[in-house]
Amino acid sequence: MTPTLVQHRQDFQHRRHGGHDTAAQTAAHASAAVAAARDWAEIQERMLAPLYEAVYERLEVGPGTRVLGLGCGSGLALLLAAARGASVTGVDTDCERLALARQRLDSAGDTGDGGDGGRVRAVLVEGEAADAASAGPYDVITAFHPIGCTAGDCEALVPELEAAVRAAHRGAAVVLTGWGPPERCATSGVLRVARRLTERLRTGDGRPGGAWRPALRDDLEDVAAKAGLLPDGSGRVACPFGYADAGSAVRGLLSTGLYAEAVRATDQAQVRKEIDEALGPHRRGDGTVWMPNVFRYLITRTA
Repeated sequence: MTPTLVQHRQDFQHRRHGGHDTAAQTAAHASAAVAAARDWAEIQERMLAPLYEAVYERLEVGPGTRVLGLGCGSGLALLLAAARGASVTGVDTDCERLALARQRLDSAGDTGDGGDGGRVRAVLVEGEAADAASAGPYDVITAFHPIGCTAGDCEALVPELEAAVRAAHRGAAVVLTGWGPPERCATSGVLRVARRLTERLRTGDGRPGGAWRPALRDDLEDVAAKAGLLPDGSGRVACPFGYADAGSAVRGLLSTGLYAEAVRATDQAQVRKEIDEALGPHRRGDGTVWMPNVFRYLITRTA
């Protein structure tokens, strides 16, 4: 999970247990959350579509498959699975992204775009994995938000996987995803801005708290082992990040949540400036921005 996803989870727990903010805090938070969710849905999420499709193709997702998307965000991965005829359930603590997912899936339902012209069969749940148990049992569980990019995100995913597995068939596929080697991901250089700007925010043992870090070779395998999942294959997928201009690139990258701690350590304007400068080597003559990347996926099975 990124720092933003962790924050959304904390905010969800805060609301669930009756916490209250001032009216000004609520309004400011809501405005920022809506903008970030729209930037994710309209600019950034599509960059991972090749990863979603590769996983669905390998698992032969189609009619009769019941898919649970953990951290489903604005629903593109669910929409692609539904287009193959699968029944989909998505769960997320980000209510703004979930609202956009609902719009997408409702629109697909209105047009009958659920595979072979059928109706889309979708359930969306605001909450955590355990809150989606009643819509199971599931054949495929996906955690498509790449892990292994911030301190602690791997550990945060383990309890969600454990809860999801309890609502799955025995032998169900559970898919984990993460960034590929830094040398194969051009965006890594731009993400280093987040680490540099968060140097002042350190945990008690001196490590950067929530800062971006390069993916490690065994991140996915380590999470699978901690969650009691059995590896059953892996792959790599090219997912280039392409933007119409530098402004769109900055908005898209900020929407990932990987700069959340950098914004907290400095301010939004400073982070935007630093990202814009880091994009320099990736600008093309026509003003577009292009960054080749490789993402990993690990297919595991429930015991």
